[in-house]
Amino acid sequence: MPDLSVWQWVVGAVCAFAMGVAKTGVPGAAVFVAPAMVLMVGDARQAAGWLLPVLCLADLFAIYYWRRHADVKQLLRLVPWVVVGMAAGAMALSLDERILRKMVGVIVLVMLAIFLFRRLRPRWVLIPHHPAPYGAAAGFATTVANAAGSVMNLYLLGMRLPKREFIATGAWFFFVINLAKIPIYQYHGLFSRESFAFNAAVVAPTVAGALTGRWLFEHIPQKAFEMLIIALTLVATLALFR
Repeated sequence: MPDLSVWQWVVGAVCAFAMGVAKTGVPGAAVFVAPAMVLMVGDARQAAGWLLPVLCLADLFAIYYWRRHADVKQLLRLVPWVVVGMAAGAMALSLDERILRKMVGVIVLVMLAIFLFRRLRPRWVLIPHHPAPYGAAAGFATTVANAAGSVMNLYLLGMRLPKREFIATGAWFFFVINLAKIPIYQYHGLFSRESFAFNAAVVAPTVAGALTGRWLFEHIPQKAFEMLIIALTLVATLALFR
């Protein structure tokens, strides 16, 4: 088992629970997880490796719950651009981690501004809601900082998908992307016996979170759901500038 103090185990368990909730019912509920895991592990890159198996486990619950509601068309439109973004992210992993997080933060803030402008001034918008910038940004952000959730949330909100299609499409997207990140993280040495031991220890809170998220989903109205996603996206993005 990894040599962690009590507070570190508590933080890890809370992060695993929140990730389960976010994957199955409330996207953005785990906005604090990335910085919290960095604090717990003490190294941003290693924290990404510790977190990835937790993400994959929560993804399994999400695609099981919502397997029949995904908008496959939206996923296929994103694929080539995500591959480009992931390739850029894999090369950028050699850069200073603090620089990478700020780069991701700027990208998401720009997209959030465009999204809000489109909603508030739909007749003035000249920029099409094209998958290229979102897919490339999501691929880059998820590779360097496990932070693609904010980008994908904005893209799917822009598509005006109902709640079920929103969750399902995001679930399948992240399931495939997180699996694709495994060889990249392995190449950079981000997995270890300690990280896998931690992953095994937090299976229970991850599952509990996935079950809780499913229950919460049924009790959040569509309008409130969209406002919550926007607010949590902003909070998550600002956290990247810490």
